[in-house]
Amino acid sequence: MNWINDVVRPKIKSLLNKREVPENLWIKCPETGEMVFHRDLEANHYVIPNSGYHMRMSAPKRLAYFFDDGKYEAVTVPDVAVDPLKFRDERRYTDRLKDARTKTGLQDAILVGAGTVEGVPMVTAVQDFDFMGGSLGMAAGEAVIAGMEAALKRKQPFVMFAASGGARMQEGILSLMQLPRTTAGVIALREAKLPYIVVLTNPTTGGVTASYAMLGDIQIAEPGALIGFAGPRVIEQTIREKLPPGFQRSEFLHDHGMVDLVVHRHELRQTIARLCSLLGPQPAKPADKPEGAKAKAKPAPSQDVALAS
Repeated sequence: MNWINDVVRPKIKSLLNKREVPENLWIKCPETGEMVFHRDLEANHYVIPNSGYHMRMSAPKRLAYFFDDGKYEAVTVPDVAVDPLKFRDERRYTDRLKDARTKTGLQDAILVGAGTVEGVPMVTAVQDFDFMGGSLGMAAGEAVIAGMEAALKRKQPFVMFAASGGARMQEGILSLMQLPRTTAGVIALREAKLPYIVVLTNPTTGGVTASYAMLGDIQIAEPGALIGFAGPRVIEQTIREKLPPGFQRSEFLHDHGMVDLVVHRHELRQTIARLCSLLGPQPAKPADKPEGAKAKAKPAPSQDVALAS
């Protein structure tokens, strides 16, 4: 037995070889630089504990956190043409879609579910920014409309979590047509007197803010969310002026009347459930008895009871 080759060398190699460590175990806060262990961040619903910075949440995790016990019924979304314009820039549009679906596990940028929140039934749609920047295309537009139709059919409130960079340029005018289509869906909810509540998350920009994202009966925003049509850098370059501090952030918009409430993520479930209970369809009251109606006479006591007395 050659002890140098069989014993010494393997021990030296084991000491010199670097141990493989999985990536993304620690998440850095964009504001303070604080490092948070990924499991602690997930347990805190992706809110940095010390700074309170709200990180992005995927659509499946958002729905699982939002609904009671994480249980909900997925709403079926119609299929659409995958690449109607045969679009290609640096890459084919179909290749971009394939990568986004592999990365997120979603078919498109919006996931719709129905369930209860604090015991209140409602239909909820969540826009996932990780899917091509949450861009609004035909599939996403169909998902929003399918969610609204499900709310109309069930006579339940509709809640929309918006997160988007705008319309999907790879679908051209077909993407822009989703703006009036979703607006028509909002009008249908309003005519049916069903609450439509929008939660603006970071970021919500572009054509989405020009349609369903700013048409809610109640506009709620998460703290620090970027909300606007064009980005602040584009506006500064256009008007050639320095924008005020906090421009286009949730708190700024709330102070200027564009947002009704700024609600911490931990309080969203209770807040939305309470609003839906107040604004939603109220249970029918029992009909009042007509005037002059006689009360039913109580049955006479039986003979056995009379004898016993």
